[in-house]
Amino acid sequence: MNSHSPHDDSDYIGSATVIIASNEVEVQVELRGFFQPIDGRFCWYGRVRQSDILDELLQGRRRSVVVRTRSGEAAGVIGDRDFWGRYRIQGRGRPPYPIPSSLEEVEATPG
Repeated sequence: MNSHSPHDDSDYIGSATVIIASNEVEVQVELRGFFQPIDGRFCWYGRVRQSDILDELLQGRRRSVVVRTRSGEAAGVIGDRDFWGRYRIQGRGRPPYPIPSSLEEVEATPG
């Protein structure tokens, strides 16, 4: 029996603030990312749980946003609503959650 959950590969699951223009919306997110060796940048992406406020602000359009967690913030793009009402979010560069930035931190990370 496989006990692996798709959430096991997530880098961050929890609360966040999505900022669209001057509107701050409290949401729940699930994010993960990877280092892209071709251009040397970190790419992060994930889903934002359904939010009536986001539905109203986005009105089916993709928008530039800032995602803020307790650990930091990052610019990204939100859009592409799925069947369950979640929004896809993505960004490049330092993510809004902590990632190992040294070999010692990478080796100390479980998994």
